[in-house]
Amino acid sequence: MVVQQHWLRRGACAAAAVVGVTGTAGCSGGGDAVADARAGADPLLSVRKAADVLAEAGTAKARTAMETAAGGTRLTIRGEGGYDFRRAMGRLRVVLPKDPAGSSGHQPITELLAPGALYMKDRGAGVPSDKWVRVDTATLSDGNLVTGGATDPAAAAELLRGARSATIVGHEELAGVRVTHYRGTTDIGHAARAASPHARGALAAAARGFAEDAVVFDAYLDSEGRLRKVRHQFSFANQGRTVAVASTTLLYEFGAPVVVRLPDRGDIYAGRVRM
Repeated sequence: MVVQQHWLRRGACAAAAVVGVTGTAGCSGGGDAVADARAGADPLLSVRKAADVLAEAGTAKARTAMETAAGGTRLTIRGEGGYDFRRAMGRLRVVLPKDPAGSSGHQPITELLAPGALYMKDRGAGVPSDKWVRVDTATLSDGNLVTGGATDPAAAAELLRGARSATIVGHEELAGVRVTHYRGTTDIGHAARAASPHARGALAAAARGFAEDAVVFDAYLDSEGRLRKVRHQFSFANQGRTVAVASTTLLYEFGAPVVVRLPDRGDIYAGRVRM
């Protein structure tokens, strides 16, 4: 099976989605001082530990948004579902943007995220409606930071392990929760080397595939050090054009049940897939 990594084609432009992380947290005396103490006095250490804290938390509901800008065209792909950080598995319903004529162009795509693999249903021309497409994320030049149209929530957190700098921007309220906002730069290559085993292959592929390893991030941690929101911003070359990408993951309702059942082998499409 050959998968061509082109999410959207608009005329001569093919826009692919990438990683963006946005977060919010606060620091200003009283309760904020306590929040900082719990999250960790060292901003860099607090950010780097985010993936471990999520694994301890277990599960969460998730919303994602991947914004791309190229040649004056802006597109946003949105996703919603749940994620189990202990098993590194999740399920998202991904909605593609409307085309310039106002048509949705495609029904929502169901994505199953698992260690080393991405499963997609209702994705790819010529794929029967009852079949899934399976992609080995370690073979993708973006490590599935772009291809799925929604960054794997675990990968978004694992990217922070490569943080080279982090400062506290301030404190704010995010969906009724007091959070601390950190801003800094992470390195994809360093993150791949420091990543958990389930994320190492995909991030190593991304480190090889992107021209630059540096990614700007905004991360928002709550008083327990849990990542509530993360936004990564970077750019990459796609068919001769520079595509700016911002990938955002929002996590909430920690502990919510998350059930992910991977397709049986007979339910996976074995033919050639044109993305």
